[in-house]
Amino acid sequence: MKLNLQDIKNIDGSVNVITPKYDVEKIKENTEKAPKWLHFGAGNIFRAYMGKVQQVLIEKGFEDTGIIVAESFDTEIIDKVYTPFDNLTILTTLDKNGEFKNEILGSIVKSIKATGENFQELKKIVDMDSLQMISFTITEKGYNLKDTAGNYFAFIEEDFKNGFENPKHVMSLVASLLYSRFEKGGQAISLVSMDNCAGNGDKIREAILTIGQKWVENGLVKKEFLDYLSDENKVAYPVTMIDKITPRPAEEIKVSLEKLGFENMDPVITSRNSFVAPFVNAEIPEYFIVEDKFPNGRPALTEAGVYITDRETVEKTEKMKVTTCLNPLHTTLAIFGCLLNKKSIYDTASDEDLNKLIKEIGYNEALKVVESPKIIDPKAFIDEVIEERFLNPYIPDQPERIATDTSQKIAIRFGETIKSYMKDENLDVKSLRYIPLVLAGWFRYLMGVDDNGMERSISNDPMLPMLKEKVAGLQFGKPESYRKGQLDDVLSNERIFGVNLVEIGLSGLVEDYLVEMLAGKDAVRNTLHKYL
Repeated sequence: MKLNLQDIKNIDGSVNVITPKYDVEKIKENTEKAPKWLHFGAGNIFRAYMGKVQQVLIEKGFEDTGIIVAESFDTEIIDKVYTPFDNLTILTTLDKNGEFKNEILGSIVKSIKATGENFQELKKIVDMDSLQMISFTITEKGYNLKDTAGNYFAFIEEDFKNGFENPKHVMSLVASLLYSRFEKGGQAISLVSMDNCAGNGDKIREAILTIGQKWVENGLVKKEFLDYLSDENKVAYPVTMIDKITPRPAEEIKVSLEKLGFENMDPVITSRNSFVAPFVNAEIPEYFIVEDKFPNGRPALTEAGVYITDRETVEKTEKMKVTTCLNPLHTTLAIFGCLLNKKSIYDTASDEDLNKLIKEIGYNEALKVVESPKIIDPKAFIDEVIEERFLNPYIPDQPERIATDTSQKIAIRFGETIKSYMKDENLDVKSLRYIPLVLAGWFRYLMGVDDNGMERSISNDPMLPMLKEKVAGLQFGKPESYRKGQLDDVLSNERIFGVNLVEIGLSGLVEDYLVEMLAGKDAVRNTLHKYL
């Protein structure tokens, strides 16, 4: 059978797959007439999480429309895994006991390439008063208008000059669509980021207001448009926290679905390096916490397990996850997983030493300074992360993927905990033992040599050229190749660590650990074992 609207009607109970309990074509028809939800970013987490959320709401009778998705960055995704399958997706959730649950999602009813020729179609959707929100999974880079030097990208400068005609950047496209909505009467709307970055709603607001301001300054739009964008009773920018691991499509899932009888389940790597398939494999746990800002009516998201709350609670939840309960533990496993040549995050979390290490960091160092968001208990969250999520052998996530851009993550994932120790008069920052061990492991990893002395790859990182230059003199098997203070200019870099490690007295411990890890074969393992 094929994954399409016709063939799914013939699926019965003999096939291990759940089908939509509603008329997908009727939902599509309703959506065309009065759309409520437009989403930018057609990737895996959107399909696995938001597609499921809307399916639940439709099946419970809280919604009678679906989601329209637009893709601005990698339009090949639409051609490869949306259009050929009538916009249907198979969601395969995987528990750690090996039980696969397959469900066909029909809630994404239309997909659009957000390119110039489709602008009028998008404009028609956004002009409708019924539209309640435009949401995004476009990564943090999608909101950024400037390069690393702080200068506007050339195509953004073009958008500033050209105005709402033929926008190049996705934020300019959204601003242009909002201008059309403003001209049609200025109905309210919410712009909801579902990207995993701090202050995500603020990032959208800053980008949209910057573009609007430039257009006003250049005389391209009415000055009242800026008032519309600035008034959160008209255009709202809630902050959110999202958490669900959706790895690249796994060959094992493809084979499993083909055994059920589905054709053409092959994963695809697009020319823009997106890994997609007609299915999405994902873990079961999921969290979406949203600030309550929906000026054109709030969807019944809570009925699908979404938390709607105040900004302070969202921020506490996001900080809990990113600085304590998940992200620092993930980075720890990634760094040492690469050094020890582990094949998956499951393999790293199953390693006795590494399992002890993330428990020391999570429970004994970071948890001391976490402020509970109340809606989720931090310790219970760590319990689930360590015992269920990381120890799920069916989530094919690799240390190399998590180790990407580590220099951009350390200040938040570890630096915030260090800062909290510095602020708390009952805690001594020099009592930290295991976070410095991870930082030393990172420098050892940057040598590009594993614990056996063999050369290995280093994941992409924007600061990699500088960092490799700093560790260039370090030699495997020669602890004496490190000179005391050799890395002081890096260890004192607050942009990387969030604090000056030299100034606060932690750099020496990092150096001592690093020297031990240079001793030769198994030195990383021996150092871990010694302190754990």
